[in-house]
Amino acid sequence: MRIIYFICLVVCLLSGNTKASAREVTTFNDGWEFKKGPFSKEAMQAVRQWDGKWEKVQIPHTWNAKDMQVQTDAFYEGAVYYRKNYLFPESMKGKRVFLRFEGVGSCAEVYVNGYLVGTHKGGYSAFVCEIGGQVKFGQENEIIVKADNTARPDVIPVNHSLFGVYGGIYRPVWLIVTEPCNIAVTDYASSGVYITQKNVSKKSAEVTVKVKLDNASLTPAPLVLENTIYDAKGKQVKTHKQAFDLTPQGMQAYSSTFKMSNPHLWQGREDPYLYKVVTRLLQNDRVIDEVVQPLGLRNYEIVAGKGFFLNGKKYPMYGVTRHQDWWGLGSALKNENHDFDLATIMDVGATTVRFAHYQQSEYLYSRCDTLGLIIWAEIPFVNRVTGQEWENAHQQMRELVRQSFNHPSIYIWGTHNEVYHPHGYTAALTQSLHDLCKTEDPDRYTVSVNGYGHADHPVNQNTDVQGMNRYFGWYEKKIQDIKPWVEKMEKEYPWQKLMLTEYGADANIEHQTEYLGDALNWGKPFYPETFQTKTHEYQWSIIAQHPYIIASYLWNTFDFAVPMWERGGIPARNLKGLVTFDRKIKKDSYFWYKANWSKDPVLYLTQRRNVNREKKETSVTVYSNIGTPTVYLNGKELTGIRKGYTDVHYVFDKVTLNQGKNILKATVSYQGKEYTDEIEWIYNGEHKRETDSFENKKEHAGW
Repeated sequence: MRIIYFICLVVCLLSGNTKASAREVTTFNDGWEFKKGPFSKEAMQAVRQWDGKWEKVQIPHTWNAKDMQVQTDAFYEGAVYYRKNYLFPESMKGKRVFLRFEGVGSCAEVYVNGYLVGTHKGGYSAFVCEIGGQVKFGQENEIIVKADNTARPDVIPVNHSLFGVYGGIYRPVWLIVTEPCNIAVTDYASSGVYITQKNVSKKSAEVTVKVKLDNASLTPAPLVLENTIYDAKGKQVKTHKQAFDLTPQGMQAYSSTFKMSNPHLWQGREDPYLYKVVTRLLQNDRVIDEVVQPLGLRNYEIVAGKGFFLNGKKYPMYGVTRHQDWWGLGSALKNENHDFDLATIMDVGATTVRFAHYQQSEYLYSRCDTLGLIIWAEIPFVNRVTGQEWENAHQQMRELVRQSFNHPSIYIWGTHNEVYHPHGYTAALTQSLHDLCKTEDPDRYTVSVNGYGHADHPVNQNTDVQGMNRYFGWYEKKIQDIKPWVEKMEKEYPWQKLMLTEYGADANIEHQTEYLGDALNWGKPFYPETFQTKTHEYQWSIIAQHPYIIASYLWNTFDFAVPMWERGGIPARNLKGLVTFDRKIKKDSYFWYKANWSKDPVLYLTQRRNVNREKKETSVTVYSNIGTPTVYLNGKELTGIRKGYTDVHYVFDKVTLNQGKNILKATVSYQGKEYTDEIEWIYNGEHKRETDSFENKKEHAGW
């Protein structure tokens, strides 16, 4: 099916009708075959001798959908080949022909009819190959893609330690056809259109649209460039035309500047209002190319010690993180998978998302524009350095910025996560990445993330914002140590723009206990859900009291695969999610945040999976954002309710259970409606166990 292609897939998201353009895009996801190695180094030269044993696959595809998820350190890491035969019609002669890959894990080589047409290093950014010179029009053409997810020292991430780099053509592929003169397709696979905004307020806004144009002919071409802004209803707001002769000597950039009066601002989840910018290239009064991009007018400001401001208003930064990882699918996700995850994030009440630790789907960012989620986007510079990744880190950062430039939801660029030794090299690389971001995009913030509590570490003084990952009670110290830490930071570094960028604890929902200390030995296989709940209850209450923490990002929304780990009794799994890997069960901590963050009614009794009770005398906890709950045990109303850490937190101490089955029921009347929640516990005598309370005196990660 042929469709008008809007580079960032905003075609699916933006309303309003526009004239058809000459740019054509065909989905290129069908008809692929797949062959997995290992191969000899000369496999490509012998490709035509390969007979049979090709597997038919549909793109998006990964070969690691299972092996990275079920067994520790037992996944295929290496080269594979994809091939596809395609007839390019004679009508394409004289046109420019491109293949655009949204993501190939992690290093790619693309061949057309045996000729190398492009390479790419990095599993998370898009890249484009111009293939018209190698295409035989009117004939079948063989396209082969080599994909290799082998960890290598010159491509970030340099290992699979924090997460697995799924191999394959795991995001969509597009065939793009344009006239010889076009809005640049090959500018780091960006839209070729860059929208900047200045002095944004309710009264006015200044918008500049810079367009990169490319002339593949051998002579100058007389063209007209038209940039038009439309409102959400499709009404024209502003337009600008300019005529010129486009030379064939490199890409040329042209700009249009608009002054908008009384603009409708993009106000996060409250009002994610979007204009759109339609860029048209005309020749002889005919539209020969067109690109549509979103425009959300907003002003982000971070004020040290006070918080985050959106369009001059203090804005709550209720943050979660997300990996592009699904049970049974890996990273080969369809739009409905992204939509499911975003719906979950919206449901819990989050206002901001850290998409960790790499560039994610273009569709995902576009959906965040429309939903009003405020986004942290980053590159996979994580965990370790080799001294060989400098060039690739810059390449991936430039790709991230240019490909995502126009998304109003993105407020900050992430340069690294928990990268340490050698300090001098890492600090210099981080500084250079910051400088690159400021050159490409002076208007957004940058951030680097450490795993310790020292604000004065040289590795983390090279960006606008410092992020700290602190796992109090898990990897370091006690749950309660978050409070003296933030108080010390407030006192000693009042000028610091600081974010708590990861916190939390693992939780295997099959592991339950009432015996909890203030720290847990993560090196042992027992990861009780109740400890995760305890961690989040206390630590969010401290975060909420300290605007010094500009934003906080709990780790993680969903459990995900870690193919080098075996922890919590489950191989290849990080269990810190609020939701299980299969997306079927929301843990207690999920409802803790929903009660604190969401405007939707929440009434929730905790410990519903901790059915077999260990103590006759226990406590009962209820989350309610709709008023004080009434709670019944076996039909009898409980007394002695008290407030916990926040206004939605209610606790009954010293509740005595009956022998056998016990029914707990909570009720609240709210706005004329009765809300109830009910769980079942079983008590069959005392079951004493030793409390696992190991405290690591050291920090999460050291100097």
